[in-house]
Amino acid sequence: MAKQYWLMKAEEEAYSIEQWKKDKSIFWDGVRNYTARNFMRDQMKKGDGMFFYYSNGKPSGIVAIGEVVKEGYPDHTAFDPKDIHYDPKSDPKKPTWYMVDVKFVRACKQIVGLDLLKKVPGLKNMKLFKESRLSVSPVTEAEWKIIMKMIDAQ
Repeated sequence: MAKQYWLMKAEEEAYSIEQWKKDKSIFWDGVRNYTARNFMRDQMKKGDGMFFYYSNGKPSGIVAIGEVVKEGYPDHTAFDPKDIHYDPKSDPKKPTWYMVDVKFVRACKQIVGLDLLKKVPGLKNMKLFKESRLSVSPVTEAEWKIIMKMIDAQ
């Protein structure tokens, strides 16, 4: 299967780029949207590229590049009553929620802001703009190449 590309969102307060640099590889937990879950469970593959996007930032935008290093597996935080992502309806025998592991590749020299992304003609159909509430969304190969050129030109 061909390499795929993704945009994964987090709020800076929840998980910072600085922390990801230190951790190097993390599990991407706490996704509680069925569409985003399905992407992680069924489609994300080891070696896929991903953009780390700060949502609700000033500005919101892409802050780093990563890579999927472990394919979808049950999100254990859903089973822990002490975790903020606990879901009492999720059953370890038939998990509802999944996560993937992603490794840090590199940070952007500066944020690639949402306002800038919206102005680029080749990005006008990005899922980010059409389904803005999704915390995990696919990025086409053409969109990936355009954004990578923007990042490399910084």
